[in-house]
Amino acid sequence: MRHMPLLLVFTVLSFAAGLSIPSDARAVEKSYYSPVIHVDKENHRILISTLGSVFWVEVPEAARPHLDKLPISGLADFVVEVNEGQPPVLKTWKIKSGESTCLYFDGKSCK
Repeated sequence: MRHMPLLLVFTVLSFAAGLSIPSDARAVEKSYYSPVIHVDKENHRILISTLGSVFWVEVPEAARPHLDKLPISGLADFVVEVNEGQPPVLKTWKIKSGESTCLYFDGKSCK
């Protein structure tokens, strides 16, 4: 019984530590098979659609030089990272239809 208060303190501290996880740790990776609707080079984003909704995907620095290689109306598999309250951020793409000199962007370079 003497260890009960210590166990309670440990449990409370463990729970509090779990609440302080950085928001990046709660990021979810999702994949969208979508046509490339529009590429906004000025604002570094791609407009895609899935299940009847249209939304922007933010493009990280490494992918920005390759935005002009995305075929408008071409189909691609986009893998994005989603954080609650933030727009999805591109991780990779694989072009499935349409002509491109960058069929696969791996997060760092085109292949």
